[in-house]
Amino acid sequence: MTWLAETAMLSHGWRRFALLLVAGAIAGLSVPPLFILPALFLALPIWVWALDGAERLNGWRRLFGPAFSIGFAFGWGYFLVAFHWLGAAFFVDGGWVLGAMPFAIAALAALIALFWGLASALAHLSWSHGWVRILTLSAWLAAAEFARGHLFTGFPFDLLGYSLTGTDEMMQLASVIGVYGLTFIAPLLAMTPALVWPGDNRGWSQRLAPLFLALLVIAGQLGYGWNRLAGTIATERQDMSMRLVQPLVYEHADFGNVDPVVLIDRLLMLSDMRMNPNDQGLDDITHLVWPESSLPFFLETYPEALARIARLLPEQTTLIAGVPRRPYEPDPETVAAPPYNSVVAVDSDGEVVASYDKAHLVPFGEYLPFAPFFAQLGIKQFVPGADGWSPGDTKRRLMSLPGAPAALVLVCYEIIFPGDLGDVAGAQFLLNLTNDAWFDRSIGPAQHAHHARLRAVEEGMSLVRAANTGLSFATDPLGRITAELAPGEMAALDLRPHQKLEGTVFQSVRHWPFLIAVIAGILAGFVASRRTRKRPLD
Repeated sequence: MTWLAETAMLSHGWRRFALLLVAGAIAGLSVPPLFILPALFLALPIWVWALDGAERLNGWRRLFGPAFSIGFAFGWGYFLVAFHWLGAAFFVDGGWVLGAMPFAIAALAALIALFWGLASALAHLSWSHGWVRILTLSAWLAAAEFARGHLFTGFPFDLLGYSLTGTDEMMQLASVIGVYGLTFIAPLLAMTPALVWPGDNRGWSQRLAPLFLALLVIAGQLGYGWNRLAGTIATERQDMSMRLVQPLVYEHADFGNVDPVVLIDRLLMLSDMRMNPNDQGLDDITHLVWPESSLPFFLETYPEALARIARLLPEQTTLIAGVPRRPYEPDPETVAAPPYNSVVAVDSDGEVVASYDKAHLVPFGEYLPFAPFFAQLGIKQFVPGADGWSPGDTKRRLMSLPGAPAALVLVCYEIIFPGDLGDVAGAQFLLNLTNDAWFDRSIGPAQHAHHARLRAVEEGMSLVRAANTGLSFATDPLGRITAELAPGEMAALDLRPHQKLEGTVFQSVRHWPFLIAVIAGILAGFVASRRTRKRPLD
């Protein structure tokens, strides 16, 4: 480790950039579902050592100089590994689009790495010695992660804090400080080897103390989680029973290739299937759930669909399904807006009794930023729809379902936004409908599912998740999976959501403790830096 520390401090130019790029890629192994936490303890100290040896320049070059390139290189490597699975979506269209895949992934990773580059540069402005420097860098890095989760519509995939959520026990701390709080703690702990190496005149017991303290904090996190799991009773709701259908619909890639008859046949067969001799089909089911894109066509183009659904549903059963929906235009002369990616509730009369339109659309997935420019290059959004999709109203995520408590409906990646889900106070459980078929045979679906589980822990509400090709499952309010289907399995799953907990600390205080800790860490860096400059020379 001493050799590695000295190499990081003394490297310059492209060698330093390459070293930080590799270090960032190693750190990327800590993301879900890999959770190789030791990789973070190996990689993040290299960032600290590189800043120890970084040149201090004057003027604007001090902000966008070596310190910036160090953080950018580390972030680029991290996000290349963390987001490599997005390339699976390029295989849907194939052709020349497939050839563009490595460039697109590299460009996305580089764009997001700018946040980390800026964090590195700002931390270096108040760089000091000792433990304060890792506090400073952790604070700026956490602030950068918070910024990328909120600016430009936000993209909080694979926040560093997810590395500390690899087990049910470790996840429980999110109920107190949220995943952003963990994003402050994770680098702070993982950077402690930078306080051990390179060696000095202290004995090994003193030098290893910071590392032992970091391990003690992780042990405390596990202890807290074990105690919370053991001391919390999660009770199933008796006022509703749900059946999730995982239909393996791949026609989402091209609306023109959809055969409504074949698709409806499959969905109805899975919905009414008997799983054992005592199974009553839908007779004892209050809510039937079909995932996002399960009906990849407009219902008005196939009126028989609603009629067949009505014939299937018993009087007490409501269907919840992901469908595209055209906006209502009272004036036929008006040019229709792009459709909504919606969730509708259909009763046994075939009537749509409730709906929700996805509000937080995926950039480049469901809408195309700078569409005219990209259209000239033949580039379009992945999800079909020539003119993209319209965003719904963020205030309408709460859906009142017939015969059930209110559910907070979240479509696809809307569930990855910590503390920004909607009216959690009025909801009794989380309902996530998604379609991850774009990323089959990659770590993407498992990563997305783990992000969803953290929302259940943070909010103290059970999660019901219906995915087109998997992972479909339910959790209790502690994030523990209580029922699930295997990925790639065409099947149905019966379950009961759990009662909502009285409330979590995170639900009450949200991001305030995290923001206060970040500000304190940044201020500590400036204070330590000023003291270092005022210290008289020996």
